[in-house]
Amino acid sequence: MDGTLTVACHDFDHIRNQLGLPQGVAILEALEAYPASQSRALHQQLYDWEMELAHQARPQPGALDLLERLQVNGHKLGILTRNSLEIAFTTLKACGFSQFFHADNILGRESCAPKPDPAGVLQLMRQWGSRGENTVVVGDYLFDLQSGYTAGAHTIHFDVDGNSCWPEVTHIRISDFSEITELV
Repeated sequence: MDGTLTVACHDFDHIRNQLGLPQGVAILEALEAYPASQSRALHQQLYDWEMELAHQARPQPGALDLLERLQVNGHKLGILTRNSLEIAFTTLKACGFSQFFHADNILGRESCAPKPDPAGVLQLMRQWGSRGENTVVVGDYLFDLQSGYTAGAHTIHFDVDGNSCWPEVTHIRISDFSEITELV
């Protein structure tokens, strides 16, 4: 969702610094390594920053057109995010995307193991009665692609910067949503 359907605005290095985490570590996993009381306090700080960013979320250019086309064509749409569900709903509302996603098809960090674990992709596939060859995961970061790839889904790397990272878990790389819209 963040950085894919929405314009990327998270400064993860700054968040790590503010939480006292080393650079380059996965934030959620690092927070779980702390004692419970300290972890809860750090999770609350993270939640507060994420909620502030959720209210400021802006749609990625072309995302609305793509979602409309997918919905009209009868495709099932889901969100798998490392954010909480409340933050996911707030972000979707801020961008005007709420109508495209049924609440049961939005999975946050409290719904399943966070990406890169494939649990969320597999859960959505079970809900939809879908298999990997009929499922596409679109994401802007390694964890998105790993979760989809490991679940057996097709992966599309939304690479607005043109970095062409992670070819080992990417089936298609795009830099603009119009490229997916043409495939639909």
